Amino acid sequence: MKTSSINNTKTGDMKKILFLLIVGLGCWFVTMAQDTTEAVTKDTPNALQFMVSHHFSYLWNKDQSTEDNLAQFLGFNSGVAQTYLSFDYSINKYANLGLALAGHSRYEGWTKFRIMRQQTGVKDIPVSVSWYSMAHVDFAQEKGTGSEWDKWSYLHQLLIARKMSDKVSLQLIPSLVYLNNVPYGINNSNFVWSIGVAGKFKAAPKMNITMEYTRQLNMYENIIDESGAITQYSPDLLSVGIEMNTGGHLFQFYVGNTMNSSAIDQLSRNRGYLKDGNLAFGFTINRTMDLRKNKE
Repeated sequence: MKTSSINNTKTGDMKKILFLLIVGLGCWFVTMAQDTTEAVTKDTPNALQFMVSHHFSYLWNKDQSTEDNLAQFLGFNSGVAQTYLSFDYSINKYANLGLALAGHSRYEGWTKFRIMRQQTGVKDIPVSVSWYSMAHVDFAQEKGTGSEWDKWSYLHQLLIARKMSDKVSLQLIPSLVYLNNVPYGINNSNFVWSIGVAGKFKAAPKMNITMEYTRQLNMYENIIDESGAITQYSPDLLSVGIEMNTGGHLFQFYVGNTMNSSAIDQLSRNRGYLKDGNLAFGFTINRTMDLRKNKE
């Protein structure tokens, strides 16, 4: 009994140390890269943006021993991570095209166009509104009905943003994921709906504090997966942190309850539960290049 008590005390102390380390790192590094949502507008025409995004595994896995969790060092050293590489080109002030390598033999392509822009004066428009549509193909996925289209899924988002002040911006994001191939089940659906809200606070001239929360509205309880088993998904998606702009690069460091790199998975098949402490670190590096020959 004494040995058990001592071991429990040591485990508790180690968890406290790890918690303090997480808080310390969080206060300095953590940010939200707005994983599931796009920025409303990118105003520079003929601009090419290259992005590298990296998602690590969970900070603490409750199914593993304390020693194994400490050895994995907050998920950085677990050997489990997902990388997302993308290119985004601004055709003009109103439209963008993008292509991404989403990992695990998956590819994504998207388009985004601006519907209206917040402004005052002759025209008083209280919000900025954009539309975002993305196609996702998984070449590693087995075809359910023998059709190549079973590998495809799609994401559509309406981006409604308002700059509240020089420091605070808010965004509302209704989203629809459409899955071409869904196993038959009473709770299964090709349509996965969600609603999200994001915020940004300008803490310094080149640093923002950001957050995002999205609630999946259906297709997360007692779902039949491709193997025929009943599975559950987390309907809550939360991410918080900071972003830093160095001029040529935008660095985003974040923590949230997902390890998925693709927005399709984040919004329809997320297994990270907040109640279980399934939080993971990640970072994104953005590099924007102005391709205009005659720069204004």
